Amino acid sequence: MTRFIIILMFISLITACGGHEKNRYRPDLPVPSNVQKPYTINGERYEPLSSHEGFVQTGIASWYGSDFHGKKTSSGETYDMYAMTAAHKTLPLGVYVKVSNRNNGHDTVVRINDRGPFVAGRIIDLSYSAAKDLRIVGGGTAPVTVEALGYLDGSVKDKTIYYTPASYDKGSFGIQVGAFGTMENAQRMADSVKKRYGTSVIQEAVVSGIRYYRVRAGNYASLKEAEQVRERSSDKVMRGGFVVALD
Repeated sequence: MTRFIIILMFISLITACGGHEKNRYRPDLPVPSNVQKPYTINGERYEPLSSHEGFVQTGIASWYGSDFHGKKTSSGETYDMYAMTAAHKTLPLGVYVKVSNRNNGHDTVVRINDRGPFVAGRIIDLSYSAAKDLRIVGGGTAPVTVEALGYLDGSVKDKTIYYTPASYDKGSFGIQVGAFGTMENAQRMADSVKKRYGTSVIQEAVVSGIRYYRVRAGNYASLKEAEQVRERSSDKVMRGGFVVALD
């Protein structure tokens, strides 16, 4: 009897260390800043979701491989066909999802880091490795169920836990109105928009070895507020910009 209890305890310990937990609220962790505004592909407008909570979708999965390997994804990352990633048209970038092959019962977990697929009837584009896990490389496509898990909580060791931010919309957002090769030009733009909108910041960034000075106007407490200001502005500079999360 004692031996049986010890075995049960050991099994319970193994179970506790494996698997994953989802939708764990972590208000102490930062809200992801990879916000993307609505975009249009082939004449169709797509509006990225502000939250992954409760997202479940069924449809056809496809995969993309060597033709895109090494190229930039919508998140700015370099596509790696051997990584466990995927493209989705509207889920927040950085969210992990569980994809289940409805034909054979195989499932896998991938991170959304790209946009697509823009082919009628398809809901997710998997990396080569993810497609291999689901046994769909040969056939090219398969019916799947996509279930959003959340963002990976890296603060927990020896256990995979996904978390939901306290709020996707709250934070600090501005409108990027220009990017310049010299600080002088960026400063002139920043001074101009500051007079009209009260706040402006210049962020320095190096892209492909070239230094840029990005001008962001305003400081808004929510993504929605910043987007409304941009859309309703009579200022062509503001209306032509795009919303970004301020660091």
